[in-house]
Amino acid sequence: MSVDGQAVQVRDETDEPGWEVDPDDEWGVAVITTVGRQLKLRRESVGMRVADFAAAMGYGEDLAYKVEAGNRIPRPEYLEKADEILGAGGLLAAMSEDVAKVRYPKKVRELAKLEAGAVEIGLYSNHNIHGLLQTEEHMRALFDVWLPAHTEEQTERMVAARLARRTVFDRSPAPALSFVQEEVTLRRPVGGTMVWRRQIEHLLKLGKLRNVSIQVMPTDCEDHFGTGGLIEVLKFSDGTAVGRSDGAFAGRPVTDPKQLRILELRYGMIRAQALTPRESRAFIEQMLGES
Repeated sequence: MSVDGQAVQVRDETDEPGWEVDPDDEWGVAVITTVGRQLKLRRESVGMRVADFAAAMGYGEDLAYKVEAGNRIPRPEYLEKADEILGAGGLLAAMSEDVAKVRYPKKVRELAKLEAGAVEIGLYSNHNIHGLLQTEEHMRALFDVWLPAHTEEQTERMVAARLARRTVFDRSPAPALSFVQEEVTLRRPVGGTMVWRRQIEHLLKLGKLRNVSIQVMPTDCEDHFGTGGLIEVLKFSDGTAVGRSDGAFAGRPVTDPKQLRILELRYGMIRAQALTPRESRAFIEQMLGES
């Protein structure tokens, strides 16, 4: 297809730059509806038909209709190109910030917001290496074996959301981050040998950060207070905190001081039973050397 004498490649559905909107995400739906309405008003104000706009963008008409109807979350590059084509002077491109937040699932946004405000985070993982510690390759390998299988779009959205949470390592002032990992989560060769090696090397790199503590819970530990599953405890500068555990309070987030003390007690005992950060680093280096 050509527009103004120039050849334009029209991409198919699998190349469309966006994600489906979660109907249960009220704020997300409101944002995307507003973005779609603004795109449509701007297109109509310059007298451009949907077919011509889609051709100029290099995407199918179906995508243009979906975005304008608020049924699809556009990627930042879509808004930037639309801004240029419609001569919006940066107004459409400026919406990218809110749209970038909407593309992540609601629960992930809420978790990322808590992590972004925490001054101290304690995390115990017993099934997989914690998401904040995972490499992108490791994430994809985990999502690829999920059942029922994720679509490519779902995988991309989840990977993007998990990667965005890693900004917690770049904050200033830096929060105190404490991780306790079950030995089995480190030994499982998720994604194959090379992906596993890069994941282990990534752990060693993160463990060198002054505000990060990574401990290993040996499998042969007889008295184990972590059999209830994952534990998360986040503390904030105003003295408040929130915690969650698979094995307590039906897995729901809690803020009640009495309930938080139970989670803190369990997490404290788990840290005491685990190898020290120095011992853990030596243990992980030995694992890497044995592979």
